[in-house]
Amino acid sequence: MPAPLRETLTRPVEWVDTDAAGHHHNSFVLRSVEAAEARLFRRLGMLEGFFSSSPRVRQEVDYLSSLYFGQEATTILEIESLGRSSMTFRFEVWGEAFDGAPRGPVPRRLAATGKFVTVHVPHGEDASAPWPPHVRDLVGATRPEQH
Repeated sequence: MPAPLRETLTRPVEWVDTDAAGHHHNSFVLRSVEAAEARLFRRLGMLEGFFSSSPRVRQEVDYLSSLYFGQEATTILEIESLGRSSMTFRFEVWGEAFDGAPRGPVPRRLAATGKFVTVHVPHGEDASAPWPPHVRDLVGATRPEQH
């Protein structure tokens, strides 16, 4: 089986990423996943036009532990499968070991997991359509297809 298409991104939790409860706001996870996704498609040479023709149609997140201001968080994004007109991703967001948490040091731990699905909708269309050949070539060559 080919190696998965994967992107890893580490970035700190900024003040703006926290909420009144003193830990990360749920949007930090989604923004980190989107940043990893953009980095992946930039690396593949697919960034231009991809997002405007590939809306999300499903998204799920399990929030497992808190992240804190100043803590590094590592996002691992992987393309799980390529369908006729859909692409399924899975992700993990890890909070790195951190000494600055309000209740004392925390070890490296999984903060969130999830999946999302995008579909190809050509510009000006209202319905999904098969992925263009260049996308199938770049992504499909490394991922098993689902029908």
